[in-house]
Amino acid sequence: MATKRDYYEVLGVDKNASADDIKKAYRKLAKECHPDLHPNDKQAEERFKELNEANEVLSDPEKRARYDQFGMDGPNMGGFGGGAGGFDFSGFGGMGDIFDQLFGGGMGGARTRNAPTQGNDLRYDLRISFEEAAFGCEKSFEFMRNENCDTCHGTGAKPGTQPKQCPTCKGTGQVRVSGGFMVTVRTCQTCGGTGKVITDKCTACGGSGRLRRRRTASVKVPAGIDNGQTIVMNGQGEPGRNGGPNGDLYIQITVRPHKLFKRDGTNLHLDLPISFTQAALGADIEVPTLGGGKTTFHIPEGTQNDAEFRIKGQGIQQLRSTYRGDLILHIRVEIPRRMTEKQKDLLRQFEEASSGKEYENRKSFLDKVKDLFNG
Repeated sequence: MATKRDYYEVLGVDKNASADDIKKAYRKLAKECHPDLHPNDKQAEERFKELNEANEVLSDPEKRARYDQFGMDGPNMGGFGGGAGGFDFSGFGGMGDIFDQLFGGGMGGARTRNAPTQGNDLRYDLRISFEEAAFGCEKSFEFMRNENCDTCHGTGAKPGTQPKQCPTCKGTGQVRVSGGFMVTVRTCQTCGGTGKVITDKCTACGGSGRLRRRRTASVKVPAGIDNGQTIVMNGQGEPGRNGGPNGDLYIQITVRPHKLFKRDGTNLHLDLPISFTQAALGADIEVPTLGGGKTTFHIPEGTQNDAEFRIKGQGIQQLRSTYRGDLILHIRVEIPRRMTEKQKDLLRQFEEASSGKEYENRKSFLDKVKDLFNG
């Protein structure tokens, strides 16, 4: 069985870190490997689970104290939250709160669902052009978001009324069922674990306290952003519960391909067709640049097919920097498919006037063939 990493190491914090430091470290790392941003990535999924497990223990003062004193294998730790048994403290959404379920809350009492919780993060896929990614832009877009009902202000109760304490669980959100020497803690079925019941439901939201609305947002896309990168709009996700903070909105960037240019980091690549006469004699060629401009580049005499040339500073701006990459030209010497008789006669004259030394590769090849058969 694989050895669990130290929880402080997982979150990248010191053992003397404050609760606020732990919270900030967890939120930062969890966003980087959130499964929604890395679909079908098992490694990111396992990393996300590892972070949740570490945060579950270190964010709880009692669990953290036990962990600091005994480690994973000490009293009340082994077998729970990643110990030998592999169980989890993360509540009934994971493997279940095993200790509370079996022993009646001996790990510090029943949890409540009334604590402030952060709202859900949202994701929006934004398609932009090649030029918009290169030079930056500002884009407006519409997205759907669950928000607190304006009529009941998120309570779910009819205006003028308030949710009442659940008579079954007395507001705890949990009920204890005795079975011999064991006590089982279960989520209250009457209130669904909220600790409250609504007798007069809000007619606008049906008692849910939330309505789905279409919203418009504007995002500044920085120059140099690349396909697949993400922009985070803090606080633009769904509102939290019980006074918790809003979630975030993740903008996933998709860049449409360009008809001429291909990108490699901050460099641009361009296939540049030239005639065999231009390649042989050399020529000044107009080269298109990104954004609709042009620059003149000198093709030297005797340029071969597939030769590469570099134009400095005509590439992509590096993200959050003033540095620009280069434009790399890939020469494609084009041989005419159809020629007039006059053109053919001129080429024959050129061939007759050639000594053979003009073709270095051909001469080298013929010399090797000669050595092979005469050797």
